[in-house]
Amino acid sequence: MRKITLIAAAAAVALTLAGCSTSSAAPLASPAAACSPTASGPNSDAVTATGDLDALPTTTFTTPMTTTATERTVTTEGTGAQVTDGMLATIDFTLYNGTSGKQLFTTTDAEIGAQQVTVDQTQFLPGIVKAITCATVGSRVVAVVPPADAWSEAGNSTLGVAATDTVVFVIDVKDVTEAPPATTAPSPTLDPNMPTRATGADQPAPEGLPTVTLADDGTPTVTIPSTPAPTTLQIGVLKKGDGTVVADGDTVTVQYQGVNYSTGAVFDQSWGKSPTSFATNQVIKGFGAALVGQTVGSQVIAVIPPDQGYGPNGQPSAGIGGTDDLVFVVDILATASATK
Repeated sequence: MRKITLIAAAAAVALTLAGCSTSSAAPLASPAAACSPTASGPNSDAVTATGDLDALPTTTFTTPMTTTATERTVTTEGTGAQVTDGMLATIDFTLYNGTSGKQLFTTTDAEIGAQQVTVDQTQFLPGIVKAITCATVGSRVVAVVPPADAWSEAGNSTLGVAATDTVVFVIDVKDVTEAPPATTAPSPTLDPNMPTRATGADQPAPEGLPTVTLADDGTPTVTIPSTPAPTTLQIGVLKKGDGTVVADGDTVTVQYQGVNYSTGAVFDQSWGKSPTSFATNQVIKGFGAALVGQTVGSQVIAVIPPDQGYGPNGQPSAGIGGTDDLVFVVDILATASATK
């Protein structure tokens, strides 16, 4: 599955190497078996992260920061259960560029929230897994992570991480649970006959919303009106499909384009790449709301205010400010129930 770093508002987007689990189990007692944590080092020891746990930390370190191996320092020791290999850890984290010192992403924003990470280096960034392994619930951990344990030579241009950048994570460990068994829920992306664009009947253009014109292959071009951006979530149907209704939590397959209402610039899209799939409850609030209740085959447009999008912090790496509305045009190609 192609990962959408901008749409999905979670660590599963920023951190995942492969598929991740989303369900949880009862908290575990602290295991008696010995655990071998990643060692601290001069870089991780030099990072200060103050403030309440589960809130945006005040973090300081000297730039540029570089390391060839992940270093991990526990700044606050928790008293809860221990995180061990194969478990499912719930964390809050804030990511910084070690070269520039710039904050790149945080889950402490109210619209994002804590995320679940499977403690498995084949599924998630090795640097994150090394940072939280052997930590206890209630701990704050600082990790200084080299490219080899992050996004390697590819970097992560969406987040603002170059191929050579060391990154710094401040992580609060909130919970640890048993990892659920692998799911066999059907993936709607496997159907070779699935259309690549919305096939529904054209609907009248929604009054007051941006206008959309389509290229021959279905790629949208959005024209922003001269009127001020709306202050509440606005959703319109451009094409009405006759397929299955999308339910909350369903995994949908879509084509999408995201445009900044303030600048008219496209900041992310699947067009020119491939359709993508994700759960409706794992994306920014306004995007999920635009899909739930719609039918497969439909094309919808949503104008999303900051409180339904990336919040007051915006997404600086994508050119999205804290006051910018977002426009998404989405073709709904398939849906699969989360309960199947």
